[in-house]
Amino acid sequence: VQLQASGGGLVQTGGSLRLSCAASVRTFINYAMAWFRQAPGKEREFVAAISRTGGSAYYGDSVKGRFTVSRDNAKNTVDLQMNSMKTEDTAVYYCAAPKAWGPIDYLPGGYDYWGQGTQVTVSS
Repeated sequence: VQLQASGGGLVQTGGSLRLSCAASVRTFINYAMAWFRQAPGKEREFVAAISRTGGSAYYGDSVKGRFTVSRDNAKNTVDLQMNSMKTEDTAVYYCAAPKAWGPIDYLPGGYDYWGQGTQVTVSS
């Protein structure tokens, strides 16, 4: 499984940004998907995850109500819509997938495949 994240950039406080992750895999629907982020000097943090069919979504406490995760199994993509952004959202964002049929995990150790990361910077 290869994952390619895109869509990062610079945005002002209160603004919006949409990240996308494209997966190179034949059976994308077999994989739950997640987004993590890592700020300088901090541990990698769970942001959001979505079930294989897209029927269930999960969010970290710091992004609930502001971020929305979605997926398109026909296009092998998972997106993260980020609204009402704050300076503390500044980080490198990674998409991740566990092994096929694997569960969603709130810790990075539960994921086997990672994208290369995309930088998101929120300025005040």
